[in-house]
Amino acid sequence: MDVSQTTETDVRPEAALLGIYLNDHLTGATFGTELASRIARTYRGSKDAQALADFAAEVAGDRAALIEMMAALGVPVRQYKALLGWVAEKAGRLKPNGRLLDRSPLSGLVEFEAMRLGVEGKGACWRTLQTLADRDDRLDRGRLEDLLARADRQADLLEGFRVRVAAELVGVD
Repeated sequence: MDVSQTTETDVRPEAALLGIYLNDHLTGATFGTELASRIARTYRGSKDAQALADFAAEVAGDRAALIEMMAALGVPVRQYKALLGWVAEKAGRLKPNGRLLDRSPLSGLVEFEAMRLGVEGKGACWRTLQTLADRDDRLDRGRLEDLLARADRQADLLEGFRVRVAAELVGVD
C-alpha cells in the first residue's frame, strides 16, 4: 500500500492517532515558522535582529525535523493541515489591536507570547516522541534530546523578549 494514499482509518488506531497528533503539530509548526519569520522581519535593523533571525531559522529547521520524523514513522503529511497553519498566521494579523493601518504597540507582546506558547507545545511534542523513541528505532533519541534542549533555550530567549516588551508597554524601564 502506498503510504501517501493511506488515511488514518486504514492503519492501526494507535498509528492513526499518532498521525493526527503529528499533523496537528505540523499545523502549529507551520504557524510558528511564519510568525517567527514575521517577528524577525519586524525587528530587522534592531540590536536583536541577529538573535531573532537565528531564532526564525531554528524554528524553520524544527519544522523540517518534524517532517523528517513523520516520514521516518510512515506518517503522511496532510497538506491541508499545513496550509491551515499558514492561513491561521496570516489571519492572526487581522486581529483588532486598536490601530487601523499601523502596527499596535501590543503586537510585539502578543507575538512573543504566542511564539512562546508554540515553543512550549513543540517541546511537548519532542518529549512525546522521546517516549516513542524508547521502543521505536526509527526515531533518533539523541536528535530529539537536542531538539528539546533547543526548544528550552528558545523559550528562555522568547521570555526575555516578552518581559522586555511588556515592561516597555507598561512604562517600566
